[in-house]
Amino acid sequence: MSEVAVGGGELWTSLRRHTQARIGLGRSGSALPTRHRLELQTAHAAARDAVHSPFDPDRVAAGLTGMPTVRVRSAAGDRLTYLQRPDLGRRLDTTDRAHVPVGEWDVVFVVADGLSSRAVHEHAAAVVRETVARLGDWRVAPVVLAEQARVALGDDVASAMGAAMVVVLVGERPGMSAADSLGAYLTYRPVPGVTTDADRNCLSNIRPPLGLSYEGAAGKLAGLMGRARELGVTGVGLKDESDSEAVQEQLL
Repeated sequence: MSEVAVGGGELWTSLRRHTQARIGLGRSGSALPTRHRLELQTAHAAARDAVHSPFDPDRVAAGLTGMPTVRVRSAAGDRLTYLQRPDLGRRLDTTDRAHVPVGEWDVVFVVADGLSSRAVHEHAAAVVRETVARLGDWRVAPVVLAEQARVALGDDVASAMGAAMVVVLVGERPGMSAADSLGAYLTYRPVPGVTTDADRNCLSNIRPPLGLSYEGAAGKLAGLMGRARELGVTGVGLKDESDSEAVQEQLL
């Protein structure tokens, strides 16, 4: 059965150059054309692989160019438990909590596998390096490499280590167009079990060249961190104004 185009073929071809979304795919009978269906199945398989692929902390540590690291686990003992019990992924393993270094840190970076170890393996170390290079005299704690971890595990880590601020770099939930997207979540003075997502700032889709670049993410993140320390707040009370400032400079 022949493939039927949707709308003007040239128009859809032009629009598809500007987005990864699956638009104007046409149809073959009552279904998608075979090649688009196969592409969708391939993307779904990549997303499943990203969720279930094991975290390799050695790979991340190797990319941190000599920065000290600490390895921890969440209270979720395995991947299946992690996926079925999100609450356990938000809490530190009790044994690991007792052995993390304690100090007067300005910030601790937590690299967490989340729902895409692939994203963490490919992007996290570079974002940490680029951000730390912009922090000047900040007291930066050893980087925490966390397995079976969700964003809120950073609250527990910061509390246990005595850090005023936590940045959690985590593999985001894979979509059908991206299985390697990294997110960065910034929280000031987190309190385990009390801090909510409204208290965090998030940078998402860090995955050059198709998403936010390492330099762009680090610049935004370092800027937010500086403002967070100045104002004593993150989340809905803290806005990223870097893009608006750049636009205003171009207009002047």
